[in-house]
Amino acid sequence: MAVSDLLLDLGGVATRATLVKHSSRADFDRAVDRGEVVRLGRGRYGLPGSTDARAIAVMLGGALSHESAALHHGWAVLHMPDRPHVSVSRGRVLAPEHARLAHVHVAEMRPRDVLDAVTVPEVTLAACLRTCSFAASLAIADSALRDGFGATHLADIADLARGPGSARMRRVARHADGRAANPFESGLRSICLSVTGLEVEPQVTVRDRCFSARPDLVDRRLLIAIEADSFAWHGGRQALASDARRYNRLVIAGWMVLRFSWEDVMFHPDEVRQVLVAAVRLAEAMRQPRPHSPSAA
Repeated sequence: MAVSDLLLDLGGVATRATLVKHSSRADFDRAVDRGEVVRLGRGRYGLPGSTDARAIAVMLGGALSHESAALHHGWAVLHMPDRPHVSVSRGRVLAPEHARLAHVHVAEMRPRDVLDAVTVPEVTLAACLRTCSFAASLAIADSALRDGFGATHLADIADLARGPGSARMRRVARHADGRAANPFESGLRSICLSVTGLEVEPQVTVRDRCFSARPDLVDRRLLIAIEADSFAWHGGRQALASDARRYNRLVIAGWMVLRFSWEDVMFHPDEVRQVLVAAVRLAEAMRQPRPHSPSAA
């Protein structure tokens, strides 16, 4: 798997250690030398377009914002933007050829809302949570918490929000969890949250007498373990063998194991949800006491 493709799978931003771990030091060095991967700062690496986005924001007289600002701050996103997101002040007129360079948002920004032509983390999160889909917002919020942004601070931002999108902001803040490993897992969890009766937690360690495992998502009550199966994490034969042993042991210990691909989560969420609904129905039925069957005469 190319390092640039791995970076896409990880949400557009990752540390050198993560990229080397899931490729190799030689592959990483080659990707940097070729310009396929660029340093963003703070030990983070991204795709080449990331460095051009801020320049476009400056040219438009605005500030890098939304998902583009999230990437600048080192937060992974569910979908890489095809053009930079740039916020400009109300009344600013852009030439058509310039406006086509970015997704342009109109926003009233105070001087303290912008630093070096990028919206500050608080403003960036508020914009993403207000305008992005629930799944995309959850992925960014999870990544921000994973990066050290305070959960209480996130809740305060959502609680103070008013107007369109504020209800979604509070829902995202309520469910955001820094334990989530990556945007793919966050996207899968967003689907789980729409299923009645399913209550999942990310990265919970499951222990039995003979083994321990840490599935991506776990419902402790229903004994359902859900895996976001990405090539980035499960691409080698050794990883495949380890996963097979882990899944088998979970099933023997009484767990229902569900596995979903990146393609299904991203492009067929309704089908994923149908499987989850059926799984909850089956797990609930298995929890019901079975009627006593009289023995044969």
